[in-house]
Amino acid sequence: MRFDELNDSNYMLFAIKFYNNPQAVTKDDFEDDLKRIRYVKKLLKKYKKEGILKAHLILNHLILLFNVFDDAAVPLLFYNLDQDLWPSLKSFLMFLNRLPEYPKTQIDDIEQDQYCISILNSI
Repeated sequence: MRFDELNDSNYMLFAIKFYNNPQAVTKDDFEDDLKRIRYVKKLLKKYKKEGILKAHLILNHLILLFNVFDDAAVPLLFYNLDQDLWPSLKSFLMFLNRLPEYPKTQIDDIEQDQYCISILNSI
């Protein structure tokens, strides 16, 4: 199967292919790790709606996602998050130095969230 573009039909296979967690022994372990994307989405939505940014918690979830999905975490995150959350996500990914270093991509056109940057730089 080719993964040129993530969609509903290949999303789960993409996640399974790149999942690498030696401590995971059940399907529930995999699903728990995948739920971290939803946690990040929920935290970023709360930031957008209420202005409450829990930067440390978001960083923890992102680091754990990168530990088990490596670079595949980036497309998984962008696929699952609404476009209005992408500037905040990009700010966190740049802080972690985890943006792909491919030739120009759609991610390059996304503006960073300046408030996120200021909070992350104060950490």
